[in-house]
Amino acid sequence: MLALSSAAAIAMHDVSVRFRVPTRRIPTLKEWAIRRLTSRFQYEDFRGLDGVSLELGIGRSLGIIGANGAGKSTLLRVIAGILAPTSGAVAVRGRVAPIIELGTGFDQELSGRENVFFNGALLGRSRTEMRKRFAGIVAFAELEDFIDAPLRTYSTGMAARLAFSVATTVDADVLLLDEILSVGDGAFVARCKERIASFRRAGVTILFVSHNMNAVRWLCDEAIWLRDGRIAAHGPAKDVTAEYSQWLKTDKSSARRRHG
Repeated sequence: MLALSSAAAIAMHDVSVRFRVPTRRIPTLKEWAIRRLTSRFQYEDFRGLDGVSLELGIGRSLGIIGANGAGKSTLLRVIAGILAPTSGAVAVRGRVAPIIELGTGFDQELSGRENVFFNGALLGRSRTEMRKRFAGIVAFAELEDFIDAPLRTYSTGMAARLAFSVATTVDADVLLLDEILSVGDGAFVARCKERIASFRRAGVTILFVSHNMNAVRWLCDEAIWLRDGRIAAHGPAKDVTAEYSQWLKTDKSSARRRHG
């Protein structure tokens, strides 16, 4: 077991996650069935994370940046305990609140009210606790007039507001956020940012995945840049986001020269 230092909220040592994926796409269900019966599948290993070591102090906020498929969401899932590493060790201090996929577990046929309690149960909260928090959840989502309507009648923005409000009504030591500021309109995003900032002021440790470099610089003390499942850079958020942004420009310029 990996030991945490007294000042650390999270520690990872040489963590790798390996997935087995088919070497080529199976175009039809019929071909998939034939290959399954004849054991003719061919796989290759894909490393979602490759030898990641990291320590984050209590109350610190860490931005996680990188291209799609770099391992950002995989890293959050490992820390949340949703995904077990293939190798390596992870230790986390306190209660973890993963806000990774807004609306996961919501039922379109249930009302907004019913979904609040249903989703709260999925997040491990008692009905008594959710009753105490219910009015605040609805007020933050600004859904007082629609809370008893079926979720299928909600717009995408309304559903996202409710999901965010439920998910962030937590008592957590570690908060995991995956592209959480990409929901809702500008006014609601501003309120989301204030709620996240309140967690930070309360000393909650935050890990924040985003493609928005301004948001990472605003929220985070430090950042890591993941590339092909490995940490390419780790340091102050302003420095790592600048390095990553420069790499993006260089990579795009190289691509234009190759295809120009």
